Amino acid sequence: MCLLFELKERLSRLEAVLAGNKDAGNQELSQLISELQAKLEDANAETLSEREKAKKLAMENEKLKYRVAHLVQAVKVADQKLECMRGKN
Repeated sequence: MCLLFELKERLSRLEAVLAGNKDAGNQELSQLISELQAKLEDANAETLSEREKAKKLAMENEKLKYRVAHLVQAVKVADQKLECMRGKN
């Protein structure tokens, strides 16, 4: 997220310079702005991808927690039955 903020800030400054300065250096600034915009778009796409991965992992984690809870309960029931069987013998 910090990288995105830095890129946006640099892009804003460069755009301000570009708007105020219309000399031969505009070509370089324009190219730099284009590069920064491309990097920003890449970073945004990567962020979106990572968020989707995190969402899928969170869902999988919840499913696994549910399964673990039921397995623990099944073990407790089995232990209780075993204790009852031992007590009758």
